[in-house]
Amino acid sequence: MTQESLLNNPGLDQVSPLPQNEMERIMALSELDLDYLDLEKSFSDLTKLAAKVAGTPISLINLIDSFTQWSVSAYGIEIKQMPREESVCQYTLLEENAEGFEVKDLSQDERFKDKFYVAGEPNLKYYYGIPLLLDGNRALGALCVLSDDYKNLSAEKKEMLEIIAGEVVNRIKINYAVAGLKKKVQETTAVKNRVAHDIRGPIGGIIGLAEIIQMQGNQNKLEEVLDFIALIRKSGKSVLELADEILTHSIAEKDLVKRGPMNHEFTLLTLQSKLEDMFTPQAVTKNVSFEVKANPPQQGIPFPKNKILQILGNLISNSIKFTPAGGEVLVDLDMEITDQSNHLRFLVKDSGVGIAPEKILEIMEGGTASSQGTSGEKGFGFGLNLVHHLIKSLNGTMSVSSAQGQGVQFELIIPLDNS
Repeated sequence: MTQESLLNNPGLDQVSPLPQNEMERIMALSELDLDYLDLEKSFSDLTKLAAKVAGTPISLINLIDSFTQWSVSAYGIEIKQMPREESVCQYTLLEENAEGFEVKDLSQDERFKDKFYVAGEPNLKYYYGIPLLLDGNRALGALCVLSDDYKNLSAEKKEMLEIIAGEVVNRIKINYAVAGLKKKVQETTAVKNRVAHDIRGPIGGIIGLAEIIQMQGNQNKLEEVLDFIALIRKSGKSVLELADEILTHSIAEKDLVKRGPMNHEFTLLTLQSKLEDMFTPQAVTKNVSFEVKANPPQQGIPFPKNKILQILGNLISNSIKFTPAGGEVLVDLDMEITDQSNHLRFLVKDSGVGIAPEKILEIMEGGTASSQGTSGEKGFGFGLNLVHHLIKSLNGTMSVSSAQGQGVQFELIIPLDNS
């Protein structure tokens, strides 16, 4: 079973369930700032173990955001993502299923019998999922096992799967902590290297002047000594100014272009590649043209990843959802560096159904109601709300321009100095 087959024939016609704490849940997921396409190595042993414990041919670790179920690790099946509306795991997120969600026969369940993976290959029948609970109450996604045959898992096996699910959450938390430590180490190393480079000249000058005074000894004239002291004072002041600049983390183009991105950073080019990899399958499914442009000349300048994938991902998914077949979604990535400010400027625009003025006002006030996409997808009403929250947390701004039937454009300004 391939990624393409899982994305085809959506048949999205059922109302999808939502946890009562959905906004809190997706905010917790966004705070982890995970790269859904780069987690397979962290969890491949656990998906294999889960399948072996359950005696099923398939096991998945799925993280579920506002629009998409991301299979960050898969055993026995080739899949990276599917629409949230199509998944069984969306039911595992519900509070009443905190101890697990089991479907003995998917083909006899009204909610799932017509799903393409049940009615067609691989003709799945059995499902058992355990929510991946962060701090006991926020489900990031689910660990699930599936089979094309009937299964009857014992209480002991379910308990073992619960332990594996707990280990998945532990690894997510550990990966997040390690990423934070790596970021601090890399930033500290960068500061150390910059300090060593930038203060070498002024300190060398101070030492040189002191040596001259020492060598001349009693031959020093008062006027010369005063001149030397003035030069030493000037060099010392420049060292202090450099230290202040470094400690305030000021971002200057001349400093950024000297190095490549660290683990916690993107460039416009690496962000362009990541967005294309993540969202091209969704666009292909709907026959929507999808293009991402990284504008020169700042394509290679590093900047912090801070929630950028979560922000742009929600806007892109929203645009694909509300753009009919044959339409287009364009993403423009830019960085503007001036004497006054340094900021990222992103545009996400589509040729979709557009947004009514009252809806735009609702978005800008931080609230949205659920809507239905152009292929019958059920909206969740939380994606744009999350975007609004994340942009505010980065001291950024968002503007929306649209007319119904004429598409929509989101423009984001995110300051680099505060990200």
